[in-house]
Amino acid sequence: MALKHGEAKINNKTLNKNNAVSISNFKQMYNRYGIFFILIALVVLMSVLSPSFLTVINIMNVVRQISFIAIVGIGVTMVIITTGIDLSSGSVIALASVVSASFAHPNTYPLVVPVLLGLAMGVLCGAVNGSIIAKAKIPPFIVTLGMMTVARGAALLYSNGKPIGNFTNEFIFLGAGKIMGIPVPIIILLFVAIITHIMLNNTKFGRHVYAIGGNEQAAIISGVNVNKVKVLVYTYASFLAALAGIVLTARISSGQPGLGVSYELDAIAAAVIGGTSLSTGGIGTVAGTITGALIIGVINNGMDLLNVSAYWQQIVKGVIIVAAVLLDQIKNK
Repeated sequence: MALKHGEAKINNKTLNKNNAVSISNFKQMYNRYGIFFILIALVVLMSVLSPSFLTVINIMNVVRQISFIAIVGIGVTMVIITTGIDLSSGSVIALASVVSASFAHPNTYPLVVPVLLGLAMGVLCGAVNGSIIAKAKIPPFIVTLGMMTVARGAALLYSNGKPIGNFTNEFIFLGAGKIMGIPVPIIILLFVAIITHIMLNNTKFGRHVYAIGGNEQAAIISGVNVNKVKVLVYTYASFLAALAGIVLTARISSGQPGLGVSYELDAIAAAVIGGTSLSTGGIGTVAGTITGALIIGVINNGMDLLNVSAYWQQIVKGVIIVAAVLLDQIKNK
């Protein structure tokens, strides 16, 4: 029996509504889990292309290699959530590296001294960044670009441009040791990730960080101390960069004034690939940034196993960053 005109119209509306709901559900699922699907697809692809990829030893190496970038990236994520940027992370790594290395010699100071002094360098650089950005209202790009030069110069000046070695076994354990078979850098990354996730999602400070990124004027009207939050965010980001620098120094058994070059870009890339929004602010997660770092690590490791040139690896990484930003803009339209 043919449908009457009114019934056909109602059925078409219902069909269109169901299609709209399906598209909306797919978009929500893509926004929430798309980055994880991409990581799984890359792991499957690399496993097919290289039999050496999906082994316990290789996967453990990938996670350990990305742990340094991920630690820095978590701090950078908080900065980007507030619509800021931090270009000084790599140079802070170098400064913390040479300072901590100079106090880590045998028969001199206990482990806590080089660690605390290295972290202090990060706190100092971050506090200066945050204070100038918050109080003087100078764009974060300019301030952190200046700090990038200052911290790198300070590292070169402090070390006379030379590497510093000869560490205690306790210090080397921070980068090369294992606890229950798990490399220490991975354990430190997990600890940092859990603490930062709780801080962002279960504290008033975390709500203020997202509020500033979502709408700074509304946050001010709501009584948020925006300047204080910004100083704390930049200080925490540099603290994590210094922590990564200390662990990386212990890993390579050498304090290097040239350490951390381009780490700031890799950290920003990990955050952006992981879904932190450079265009709108107020969006970003710790899990997303770690996944972004893993994607970079899987691509780098896979291309190493396939003997792809390091130059091509740089090109691929750049294309991925641009694609991630493009997808972010499309997603937020």
